Amino acid sequence: MIDAAQHGGKSTLLGIACGAGAGALWGLVFLAPELVRDFDPLLLTIGRYLAFGLISAVLIAPRMRMIAANLTRREWVALGWLALTGNTLYYLLLSSAVQMGGIALTSLVIGFLPVAVTIVGSRDHGAVPLSRLAPSLLLCAAGAVCVGWQALGASASTASGTRLAGLLCAIGALISWTIYAVGNSRCLVRLHAVSVHDWNMLTGIVTGVQTIALIPLALLFTDLRHDGAAWAHLAAVSIGVAVLASVMGNALWNRMSRLLPLTLVGQMILFETLFALLYGFAWEQRLPTHLEVAAFICVVASVTSCIAAHRKKDAAGTLAAHA
Repeated sequence: MIDAAQHGGKSTLLGIACGAGAGALWGLVFLAPELVRDFDPLLLTIGRYLAFGLISAVLIAPRMRMIAANLTRREWVALGWLALTGNTLYYLLLSSAVQMGGIALTSLVIGFLPVAVTIVGSRDHGAVPLSRLAPSLLLCAAGAVCVGWQALGASASTASGTRLAGLLCAIGALISWTIYAVGNSRCLVRLHAVSVHDWNMLTGIVTGVQTIALIPLALLFTDLRHDGAAWAHLAAVSIGVAVLASVMGNALWNRMSRLLPLTLVGQMILFETLFALLYGFAWEQRLPTHLEVAAFICVVASVTSCIAAHRKKDAAGTLAAHA
């Protein structure tokens, strides 16, 4: 029983480390628009996920026939939905929300991703009850409010209709990524014949195929008048984000999803917020404000209290089994 408890504790720590690593890599995505400000979100989305799809196809090609033999129609349909909700649709909605509603509004809505995922995950068998997670969820909400309030005070006023459209896009992005996080975690728990790395590569291939459908839209509705150096810069940023965030970051996230319960998976999303803020402060060469410091504290306390709730549940289960 002691060995089982120790093994469970090591799995939890490894899962948390993978979640933190994924957040650190995903946080880099927020720098991409600053690095290529001349290009709109549609072109950024196409560049990032075309690169992700091509890299995934190259990496998985030697094993593709063997892997495909272990996949049924159900898995391919799931990959299509996961690619859409977790990558293409989410990124487009998020970018549109920032442009129309501002960073403040988007941060406030997207900051509730851990809350949404944890609430959905609380319905799973063996999950920690919501009553035990209440302190963590309240701290998460408080952190999101601090970040949103800080940005709201610094943003310029926008037409009400445009802000409403931005709000709807942000809510859509929230729903989209919640569907992805829950569906992806459950798929990884169910699948045993496919590794987390190969599952990520398959998601990348399907995302790349979906992204091809966006190219005609870009040709019709975006400004393509850029010089060769600008396009090369976009390609370099797209490939960098694809490798670091989509390949390495997603691989760590998938590994974590197999090690942690869904209620704790939801809290790991907070690491992306933490690292995105750190990168933002470094880019802007400034220290955080009082509200931003408060948000950091709330986020860290939220994750810590969630981990404590899961440890109490594991300890109670070990004692019951020993008795």
